[in-house]
Amino acid sequence: MTTPPALLIAGHGTRDDAGAGAFRDFVRELGRRHPELPVAGGFIELSPPPLGDAVAELVERGVRRFAAVPLMLVSAGHAKGDIPAALAREKERHPGISYTYGRPLGPHPALLSVLERRLDEALGGSPRAGQDRAEVTVLLVGRGSTDPDANAEVHKAARLLWEGRGYAGVETAFVSLAEPDVPSGLDRCLKLGARRIVVLPYFLFTGILPDRVRHQTESWAAAHPEVEVRSADVIGPEPELLDLVLERYREAVEGDLRMNCDSCVYRIALPGFEDKVGLPQQPHFHPDDDTHPHGHGHHHHGGHAHAH
Repeated sequence: MTTPPALLIAGHGTRDDAGAGAFRDFVRELGRRHPELPVAGGFIELSPPPLGDAVAELVERGVRRFAAVPLMLVSAGHAKGDIPAALAREKERHPGISYTYGRPLGPHPALLSVLERRLDEALGGSPRAGQDRAEVTVLLVGRGSTDPDANAEVHKAARLLWEGRGYAGVETAFVSLAEPDVPSGLDRCLKLGARRIVVLPYFLFTGILPDRVRHQTESWAAAHPEVEVRSADVIGPEPELLDLVLERYREAVEGDLRMNCDSCVYRIALPGFEDKVGLPQQPHFHPDDDTHPHGHGHHHHGGHAHAH
């Protein structure tokens, strides 16, 4: 029987001891859940162990092939540049190893479900939570990046969180490097007529930046007593996150790196669109193009096709 490639988890790194500890605990839990699989994890910066040490640990265990999964919600500079560069360096250090590289985690429906749970918890988890949602505006706060594509991914997550869940709206802000910042995002919610706001950090684990989000939220709320403002928790080491990392691992091993199928209504039962799963697709007609009906080449994904 062929030994499966090992799993290498690449983290961002944080100066927050609790956040770094949460990452290390997460890596250990993955290893416990999958004893058949060598698992190691390391950071790009700021906290130990560095990614190079994690690769060295796997090599010492006899690993020659591994799949690296970035434990990151969006693909910004670290996922696009730093991790691939680090992996290339490790390949030079350890001749004979080979690796594949997985994609970031979000915005996956499983994580959107966890975010929805965090919102319900912040609202008190009352039986009326579903009815109350129409009065709730969510401010989803991402890390922020100098990469517009990475910031756009946070907006995509916000839209997917809003679709079918009944919130008054889901707005977006960033805690660093990108605008709007948290106070500006809250100002926008207020201008849109929000009277109940839940600030939802789009982060996997606790850390300096999620703490900053909470503190900025509390400062803004103190200056705006007419608005009810609550803070939700980070995603955390939930079973959905553990399962998703394994899903990304398997994709990388099997070479099945899909583009946007995680949030495709024809593949995944998204709230309010459950009836579209598996629906046969037909070439579609653009009402603004009355010259001829036409279909854009069908695109097949694991048992369904849809026209783009």
